[in-house]
Amino acid sequence: MTKKSYPLGIDVGGTGIKGAPVDLDTGEFVADRLRIDTPEGATPGAVADVIAEIVEHFSDLVGDEPIGVTIPGVVQHGVVRTAANIDPAWIDTNAEELIAARLGRRVTVVNDADAAGYAEIHYGAAKDRDGLVVVTTLGTGIGSAVINDGQLVPNSEFGHLEIDGKDAEKKAAHSAKEREELSYEKWAKRLTKYYTTLENLLWPDLLVVGGGVSKKADKFLPLLEIRTEIVPARLQNAAGIVGAARLAHEAHTN
Repeated sequence: MTKKSYPLGIDVGGTGIKGAPVDLDTGEFVADRLRIDTPEGATPGAVADVIAEIVEHFSDLVGDEPIGVTIPGVVQHGVVRTAANIDPAWIDTNAEELIAARLGRRVTVVNDADAAGYAEIHYGAAKDRDGLVVVTTLGTGIGSAVINDGQLVPNSEFGHLEIDGKDAEKKAAHSAKEREELSYEKWAKRLTKYYTTLENLLWPDLLVVGGGVSKKADKFLPLLEIRTEIVPARLQNAAGIVGAARLAHEAHTN
């Protein structure tokens, strides 16, 4: 009997690099995830070494399945165009080629918010929902993912909408709430302005709110005065890993 193997998702963040093999039927981890501190500076070569360590750790479960990697930045066809919380040396680096060469494996590299949004579509809050879904993550900044009828529209970067002359995430991200010690009511007014702007641009069928603060969604989502249905994300910190694994599998099997 042939041993089943699973695609591996790896989520590269500013403080930690996390990975786990994923069962694509359920969207669940096949084994406990492994987290390794992001190396100081987070240069492409140093991050590739940590990714190799995670791949080696799960080699028995992964077999020759593809590896999906998220990067906190815009990724066009495997090439990183911006770098948030990682070394500027990533900019214009073909991360897919670099990591594939380091691993000797098939690799797909995607934006972290896109991966998380894709996971929510297939396994989370937006499962079985048709039409245009926009997933936003409220954290240090605002990440976004746009999925239309199940197809990802990559690198939307809607956290950087200009609203009242300001970058939206500077005023509406969860970090702004913390920094300015805003009540949920005051923060909700800013979020209402942000999501209304998003609505008027895209007319989505569903909005999904992720990020750590989504665990407290009952404290602020009911306060938003918008027309679109808005719900909290479900996959929490697993979303990036799960979405990366699924996107890698699809990229190398379709």
